[in-house]
Amino acid sequence: PKVFIISIDSNFFPDTAANMSTTSQKHRNFVAEPMGEKEVSELAGIGKVLSERMVSKGFDKAYVVLGQFLVLKKNKELFIDWLKDTCGANTKQAGDCHQCLSDWCEEFL
Repeated sequence: PKVFIISIDSNFFPDTAANMSTTSQKHRNFVAEPMGEKEVSELAGIGKVLSERMVSKGFDKAYVVLGQFLVLKKNKELFIDWLKDTCGANTKQAGDCHQCLSDWCEEFL
């Protein structure tokens, strides 16, 4: 059998190729459309356990988390520290959530 190797030249699609390799499908789904009434669990980095903790603290919708993100002026370090303190997220989870909201803002604000 013949084997074909297909590669994408990242210089041809720089944004797409870089974004696809560094973000999750969950991240891409979130950033692809307006936020509306999305649940906090739809944010990248926020799974079932963290979502339950966030809801118990009053952060039941993604837009409520976005509000805190904006209050913190989109500052990565401040947001990550806040998310760790609020729901016990680890650095990667908090960073993924920050990047998700940051990319969403670039697209929709």
